[in-house]
Amino acid sequence: MPHWIVFDYGEVLCTRTTAIPELAAAMGVSAAAFEPAYWELRDAYDRGSTDLAYWTSIGERLGVEVDETKSAELTELDVAGWTHLVPSSVELLESLAEAGAALALLSNASVSFGAWVRTQEWAKLFRHLIFSGDVRCAKPDAEIYHLLLDQLGAEPADCLFFDDRESNVEGARAVGIRAHVWDGTEAARAALG
Repeated sequence: MPHWIVFDYGEVLCTRTTAIPELAAAMGVSAAAFEPAYWELRDAYDRGSTDLAYWTSIGERLGVEVDETKSAELTELDVAGWTHLVPSSVELLESLAEAGAALALLSNASVSFGAWVRTQEWAKLFRHLIFSGDVRCAKPDAEIYHLLLDQLGAEPADCLFFDDRESNVEGARAVGIRAHVWDGTEAARAALG
């Protein structure tokens, strides 16, 4: 077993967001109009942009005014949409932690989402939690993987990383980290040997 096992969060430990319809309704637009803007403008948010800046940028794209109150409402809905954990993923984390594995989380996520994760009981299974919004860089950039290694005090070969996006896996491999595209817990167990 590698010294560090590093997991992505979205669509690895949790399901894809369920909040798109509610977010669209809160902005008074259709989900079909809202969703492209949600994803296309997300990178800056995941790199540390504020909640208000993110929701305002979406509002500008869609012709909807967003103030502090609306931003807070949208942020709360957005965080809630990413809270649906996959039971088999949690079971995997628990069994690894029980076996003494060193676990870390590396997620492209907003500062607000990272703050929510830190309040969760399951987050205590991880020795390190790294969110792109907090460190102002994101996967698949080499910078965030070097930051991960520095924080863990690890060499690339000491880590095994799971992420649902091929580009993020390739980014990790480019700095020497062993990495696999997430294909469910059984495949992860096989990769862990």
